[in-house]
Amino acid sequence: QVQLVESGGGLVQVGGSLRLSCAASGRTFRFAMGWFRQAPGKEREIVAAISSSGVMIYYRDSVKGRFTISRDNAKNTVFLQMISLKPEDTAVYYCAAGNTIVELRTTPDYWGQGTQVTVSS
Repeated sequence: QVQLVESGGGLVQVGGSLRLSCAASGRTFRFAMGWFRQAPGKEREIVAAISSSGVMIYYRDSVKGRFTISRDNAKNTVFLQMISLKPEDTAVYYCAAGNTIVELRTTPDYWGQGTQVTVSS
């Protein structure tokens, strides 16, 4: 069993930065990890994902160049550094784990409880 706990969300102005963290319990080093988000009235969407080794990384187009995903397997932690934030980035951000990036993008095995990110204009 894997438990994921997100932190680092909050209120930030347009153009600001936030760093989200996802602390995982259990042996998560073999899992691909990712971040999803869900805005009010919209479907949950994947934002970024990273393979177990950290070699393979995926970003959705709208965050490329602004968001950076990374992981520290020794600390069982995944990060999402977000810069140049826009109002459309406002959402609840969820950490997720899956066997591979491909599987993670469609059917994650584990979810965190989410952390709110609000970008004010």
